[in-house]
Amino acid sequence: MNRLRHALCAIAAVLSSGAVPAVASAADTASSRAPIEQFFANPQFARTALSPDGRFLAAISGAPGRRDVLAVVDLQSKALKIVAGYSNVDVLAFEWVSAGRLLFSVSDKQVGPDGAYLAGGLYAVDRDGADLRQLAAQNGNSGAPVVGSRLQTQRLLPWYAGMLGQRGAQDSDWAYVELPDIGSAGTMQAVDLLHLNTRTGQTRKVPRPGPVYRWLLDDAGEPRLALAAQDGVTRVHYRDPANGQWRVLASFDSYTGGPQAFEPLGFGSDGVLYVGKNDGRDTMALHTFDFATGKVNPQPLIVTDGYDFDGVPVGHRGKLLGFTLLTDAYSSVWFDKDMAALQKKVDALLPGTNNLLSVASRSDAPWVLVRAYSDRQPSTWLAYHVASGALSPVGGAHPAIDPARMGRQQPVKYKARDGREIPGLLTLPPGGGKGLPLVLLVHGGPYVRGSSWGWDAESQFLASRGYAVLEPAFRGSTGFGRAHFEAGWKQWGLAMQDDIADGARWAVAQGHADPKRICIMGASYGGYATLMGLVRDPDLYRCGVNWVGVSDINLLYSGHWSFESDLGAAWKKFGMPVLVGDPVKDAAQLKATSPIEQAARITQPLLLAYGGADLRVPIVHGTRLRDAVTRTNKAVEWVEYPREGHGWSLPQNRVDFWGRVERFLDRHIGKDAVR
Repeated sequence: MNRLRHALCAIAAVLSSGAVPAVASAADTASSRAPIEQFFANPQFARTALSPDGRFLAAISGAPGRRDVLAVVDLQSKALKIVAGYSNVDVLAFEWVSAGRLLFSVSDKQVGPDGAYLAGGLYAVDRDGADLRQLAAQNGNSGAPVVGSRLQTQRLLPWYAGMLGQRGAQDSDWAYVELPDIGSAGTMQAVDLLHLNTRTGQTRKVPRPGPVYRWLLDDAGEPRLALAAQDGVTRVHYRDPANGQWRVLASFDSYTGGPQAFEPLGFGSDGVLYVGKNDGRDTMALHTFDFATGKVNPQPLIVTDGYDFDGVPVGHRGKLLGFTLLTDAYSSVWFDKDMAALQKKVDALLPGTNNLLSVASRSDAPWVLVRAYSDRQPSTWLAYHVASGALSPVGGAHPAIDPARMGRQQPVKYKARDGREIPGLLTLPPGGGKGLPLVLLVHGGPYVRGSSWGWDAESQFLASRGYAVLEPAFRGSTGFGRAHFEAGWKQWGLAMQDDIADGARWAVAQGHADPKRICIMGASYGGYATLMGLVRDPDLYRCGVNWVGVSDINLLYSGHWSFESDLGAAWKKFGMPVLVGDPVKDAAQLKATSPIEQAARITQPLLLAYGGADLRVPIVHGTRLRDAVTRTNKAVEWVEYPREGHGWSLPQNRVDFWGRVERFLDRHIGKDAVR
């Protein structure tokens, strides 16, 4: 693995045009602290994808001191070409339109979200850098390149047009893009789907069956499914290939689901729709949908014990090869025997990592793309030559990270006080240890899947500083079955909070944690849980770190909350009263579980950080909380990043924030704490 790491660093140096990332010096031994920048710099490789013919590899490459670029590697000749790179904007995302052409978007990653309206538009370019065309207009003075003089202004799409993020037919110059339908109030009402010619700018609008928020292409790259939400009800629309007409397959509650609910996952080459559904089980399994009966076939194809099925199909030349799925970590289930055999060969070559394979979509090719990662190894990409069995490093997300200096992570389960089993992830410092200072790292959402096994900047940074890190998947977290999800309804600050505290006590009982050195921290809902943890369990937690956290549930209803989507108002009206609490019927509960209302009970040291441009949890959540807590608690640190939104997008702010976290934890539970 060390040889692989050095090779990845060398390739990254080529892509960075001479700008090589800082690496540990000889004095930076395994016992010292790796620089914060190694954890929180932008990744040097953010994404890679094989061309449809499998001959070329495209990647977004970044490096300190220069903007992110779009590079294409000829896997046969090993020649590399930067096909899109600018001094004033970064390449943000890309898709292969065909074997010879790419669609990409740009953004200014050196501007915080307060400048998010300065969009750079969509562009297309040939894989050799020729025929660059602008396809969507710029908004504001973004400084994005203006190209394509033959393209008339009236043909440019609006600045908010975006890529679909799905693999289309990849056999022509046409690609599908999304165009939000912006209402008179400036909010998104739905999402239109356009078929766009990436050379001429010509578009064709796909008929929309209602207020669609998600489109799904079939295996041939044609629009086949559309999910629309209205008045708290989601309808799944199917476009019949025989007549091109839409019809409703199912409808169900957008937030609580129901017997008819299923999750569309993708199409096979024969038009089969693969879905995730509970169908009498607590956890969701993989099924097929029967268009003749209009129902989900009851016999599951894949059941993931203890986890809801969460996967995407992998196809090649019109054949379904298998699924890449998530349980405790990502893995692949191969229906195709050749892919199963290939997986074994790659795993034998890379025994220390989890290895995910990608294949060319439209032709037989000698190359397979491998994404390798582990709990200690950030994602790296390699090209595997099927005939020779040779692996060639392509690039790594964070090549300066030394896996030998990272901690080990393991999935764990513990019992909450009412007997419910709570999954979690435990990361220990390099070398392990007992009686360690413990950080409870609480995920946001809260009704989402938290972290999965693998290298994570936040948990590994904390572990590198000597802390044990526990990330509990408290009740309400998704991915672990229907009962676990429903058990979290209306439990903000109550049973959900108990699950987190019970995790801390479990870590103490197992000998991992020192009971007198425990801190709780998190962002968004995790920030809320941090505050309520300090309120409810003052004897358990020595300190807390809350960034961009909700400080009062009623503020979510009063207009100080935005989902930046068409579901914002519907969520408040139909989702929140059921999942979080009704502002009238549950008024007493919401007051009792409001950190602002309970601010006088927060007596422990507290670090607060908020973004001045946050639309999800506006800074009023932070300022009102700060003012309420500091009336009785002087051990409060406050930081505002004026240009940031719901989290830290700029590397310098990530480095600054985690430097503050490091010093804060050192003082209160770490190396400088009074014991």
